[in-house]
Amino acid sequence: MTDRDDQMAAPSSSPPPAHGDDQPSLKRVMGPGLLLLFIVGDILGTGIYALTGQVAGEVGGAAWLPFAIAFVVAAITACSYLELVTKYPQAAGAALYVHKAFRLNIVSFLVCFTVMCSGITSASAASRAFAANLAAGFGLDVGNGVILMIALGFMLLVLAVNLRGVGESVKINVVLTSIELSGLLLVILLSAWFIAGGNADFSRVVAFETATDKSVFLAVSTATSLAFFAMVGFEDSVNMAEETRDPSRIFPRIMLTGLGITGVIYILVSICAVAVVPVGILAESETPLATVVQTATPGFPIADLLPFISMFAVANSALINMLMASRLLYGMSKQSVLPFFLSKVHPRRRTPEAAILFTTVIAMGLITFVSLDPESPVVALLGGTTSLLLLAVFAAVNVSVLVLRRDRAEVKHFNAGRVLPVLGTITCLYLVLPWSSGRPSGQYQIAGVLLAIGLVLWAVTWFARRREEANR
Repeated sequence: MTDRDDQMAAPSSSPPPAHGDDQPSLKRVMGPGLLLLFIVGDILGTGIYALTGQVAGEVGGAAWLPFAIAFVVAAITACSYLELVTKYPQAAGAALYVHKAFRLNIVSFLVCFTVMCSGITSASAASRAFAANLAAGFGLDVGNGVILMIALGFMLLVLAVNLRGVGESVKINVVLTSIELSGLLLVILLSAWFIAGGNADFSRVVAFETATDKSVFLAVSTATSLAFFAMVGFEDSVNMAEETRDPSRIFPRIMLTGLGITGVIYILVSICAVAVVPVGILAESETPLATVVQTATPGFPIADLLPFISMFAVANSALINMLMASRLLYGMSKQSVLPFFLSKVHPRRRTPEAAILFTTVIAMGLITFVSLDPESPVVALLGGTTSLLLLAVFAAVNVSVLVLRRDRAEVKHFNAGRVLPVLGTITCLYLVLPWSSGRPSGQYQIAGVLLAIGLVLWAVTWFARRREEANR
């Protein structure tokens, strides 16, 4: 393909003016080890630490089943991502793939903004969970307002780290991933010791308990839609393709390995959680895994440390998602789909500073908005919105794989076959639709507001380019 083919189409027949050509390129710092830790660290985190109780509240003791289904759906779509990232190893991920497939600027923009919003809602959920775990760890009896201020302060800290540089961010990710992985292994080991002592009710693991107005099938669908939030993260890595060394070679092995590791851990944690703690107590807890450890080992000091481990885990999710969101906007600005200023790179740090600031402002506004109602399940609402947005994008990516088969790439790349993309499209759309997924209306409302903001931004960009072309 020519360079012009790779460039996003402007709203008119004239190509957009070159911009960002004098900008420094992003720094390639990620090898196989760092990429694996990035993927594992992104998937592990907010979902399992904060939403285990919410999933159990939907289906009862069989909370492991939604996580297992979510893992299968994620693995199918991951194969489509692998074909595309090895074929087009560039930043911008799903939005770039959809544009190459359909060549519609508005569609490319909506996919771009949807993925960006999913990263921001995920980071916002992580910020709120961070604040809740901080309060629990220090035994603070504080109200919703203080939790909100802690969450906003934490987001400013993420901003500072992100501006510092991707190398520093990835190093912090290594530390945080090690901490969050140790926390989940700790939950599994202490729960196994509790179960082996005959103190757990292992029969709960196969017991379905659903709301009276839901069938078992609908309850599982609803829980899977929520549990899918715990499996997202593998798609973030493709937005780091320009900062990865030899992405076409290392992505398939590393992404599938990362998904496999996290899938096994999630299923084991969910089984242990419902075996140790009654579902009702688990569903009401804002820090469910801390409750599991406190039940399994009452009086054991490690129970006091788990809220802090959970805090580091969700901090990692926030950092990685904000990294992804900013790189996505940077990549699409370079492709002329977003305003030029978003491709501005710091000359010394070589980080996309304008995109980082823009995404942080949106995240802080979203955290404030959803925290205004202290009775709402903030983390569950944001987590569900994240999975809703990403499932819609995943369906588009699966279709794009099939369309782009006609585009022959010169590089050797992964092939997902024909069955998996079709199956991925069907399952993702099923989990998006309200009558099949059982999602609360609040998730669609938040998604709608975010996309409306995106459409306004696109319209401003479109008119600005029309005016610029008319002047030329």
